Amino acid sequence: MDRNIKVTRDSPTWLIYLQLATFATYLYGLSAALPLLRAELGVSQAVAGLHGTGMALGGIAGGLALPALTRRFGRRVVTWAGLTGMNAGVLLVAFGHALPFTLTGFTLAGCCGSTALYVMMAVLSDHHGPAGAAVISEANAVAVTAGIATTYAFSVVAQSSAGWRPALFVPVASTLLLTLLMGRVWVPPVPTPPPSSSAAGAGGSGGRVPYGWRFHVAGVVLLCCVALEFAFNLWAAELLSQRTGLSPGMAATGLTAMLAGMAAGRFGGARLALRFAPGSVLLGSLGVTLAGWALFWTGTSAPVCYAGLALSGLGISVQFPMGLTRMIDVSGGRPDQASGTASIWAGVGSGSGPFVLGALGDGFGTHTAFLLAPALIVMAAGGAAASRTRS
Repeated sequence: MDRNIKVTRDSPTWLIYLQLATFATYLYGLSAALPLLRAELGVSQAVAGLHGTGMALGGIAGGLALPALTRRFGRRVVTWAGLTGMNAGVLLVAFGHALPFTLTGFTLAGCCGSTALYVMMAVLSDHHGPAGAAVISEANAVAVTAGIATTYAFSVVAQSSAGWRPALFVPVASTLLLTLLMGRVWVPPVPTPPPSSSAAGAGGSGGRVPYGWRFHVAGVVLLCCVALEFAFNLWAAELLSQRTGLSPGMAATGLTAMLAGMAAGRFGGARLALRFAPGSVLLGSLGVTLAGWALFWTGTSAPVCYAGLALSGLGISVQFPMGLTRMIDVSGGRPDQASGTASIWAGVGSGSGPFVLGALGDGFGTHTAFLLAPALIVMAAGGAAASRTRS
């Protein structure tokens, strides 16, 4: 790796950072809402987990449509339209008091939000070139910092007389404010390089060049990492409540502890990404997550469980940015297509992880179900190690 790579944070970069922060207020707001929504609706853990599945299915649909949408409308329009649709889904959850409305809201928000997210990742990768991995990690650090504030505010509002639903208006207000302040800013377009002769030959006349095996393995690794993150996001508060006796509202602060670890890890991960290959950073992070999971899973007191969640968040922090960067790196110069494919892998992970854990929780208890976490860690580590390339 070139150790002289530097990051330039211009106005377009800060726009993407803040758009990601807006996305995070939706993602972590709905994650914190799920245990309370489950209690309000009186449904099982598996049925509650369908909200995560809805987000995942929406993400898959958005990923399938993403390359065509960016070709037809351009990245700028797709990003802002995605944030608008995301907020429509959040409002549907905020005003809906029945399962069909909340499931639809989660699905719509997942579809539109993930579309905006993956366009933003591709934009940052193109705009910053060799520093793309570091910038993507830093962007996600800014986003998770907004998530910390959101989950803390959520836990406070949830215990007030107003209830938890007013906290869901944060993404809407954030999007409107950002539109007013930076709506005219955008990233200068990057010239599209002409297709190489080898690519043209491999694909025939107008055919598509197939991805190499490392790209597909990187997709599986991303799936495992996202499944792991969403399993923690949606069910860690439930296990924290069961293990420590905290109320569901107070247990939501456990997500804040995890996000604090994620914020620290992503800011630190941006520096690591300037010195080490994404695959190496990813492998190290999986070991940290395993240690954090062990501390959280065996803990019975709030301080120990908080420490375990913070350490888990520290490890999880760089897994999505490094996993996504890895897919873009081995895509053969096709960032938009790679991002769209990545959103499909991530969508499967974000939906299957929480649903499987919720179903296992109904059958064996949430504590036993959390053994899914080390299984995902081992699978991700195996794939990352097997597909590493020399840098």
